[in-house]
Amino acid sequence: MTKVKYKRVLLKLSGEVFGGKQKYGLDPDVLKVIAKEIKELKKHKIDIAIVAGGGNIFRGLSGMASGMDRATGDYMGMLATVINALALQDALENEGVPSRVQTAIEMKSVAEPFIRRRAMRHMEKGRVVILAAGTGNPYFSTDTAASLRAAELDSDVILKATKVGGIYDKDPARYSGAKRFKNLSYLDILNKKLKVMDSTAVSLCMDNNIPIVVFDLTKHGNITRAVMGQSVGTTVGD
Repeated sequence: MTKVKYKRVLLKLSGEVFGGKQKYGLDPDVLKVIAKEIKELKKHKIDIAIVAGGGNIFRGLSGMASGMDRATGDYMGMLATVINALALQDALENEGVPSRVQTAIEMKSVAEPFIRRRAMRHMEKGRVVILAAGTGNPYFSTDTAASLRAAELDSDVILKATKVGGIYDKDPARYSGAKRFKNLSYLDILNKKLKVMDSTAVSLCMDNNIPIVVFDLTKHGNITRAVMGQSVGTTVGD
C-alpha cells in the first residue's frame, strides 16, 4: 500500500472551482467530481477539513469597487461560502461520505457553529468537516481562514486546489511562456508578491510551519497524489 505523507489535511477550494467553466454559480458536475475525489481520498483514512470560498457567487472586494461598504461586502461574501459549503455537503453525502458544515457566523438552523474540538472529533469519526463563513470577520480572505483553521485543527498541510498546475512567475492564462515553480519558500511568496495567497495567510503558515501544496484540481487523482507526497503542482515551505 502506498504510504500516506499527510494524515490530516486542510483542503482550500476557491469559489471559482465551484463555478466550473462558467466561473460563477454552482456547477453540479464539478461538485460531483470533487465529491468523488474526496471519497477516493477517504479510503486512505485521511482526516479532511475543507474551507470553501465564495467568489463564484459574490466577492466583497467587487462590491467595494462599485461603492459598497467593505465590511458589508465581506459579510455578503461569507454568506456565499455557506451556500457553497451546503452544496458540497449534499454532493458528498450523495456519494456516501458523511460530512458536517461548521460556520464562523452562527446560523444554527443551517449548520453547526465552528467549535475546534467538535470539528476535530468529527474528523476522528471519519466525517469531512466543511468550514464556511471565513473567519467570521470582514477584511480577512478565505485563504487566511484556511491558514487559521489549519493551525487550529493541527493540520499537516494546506492543499490549495486551483484550475492551474501550481504557482507560476506570471499568469499562465495570459502568458504562454509562464514558468511553473516546483518548490518555493514562504519568503519567496512574500518577497516576489506572488498572488497565490494573501500575505496574512502565508505568514500564518510560515509561523506555524504548515506547508502549502498548490495544484490543479481538474486533473483526476491530484488530491490523492498530493496527500501521498508525490510531485504535484508547487509546494511551499521552509
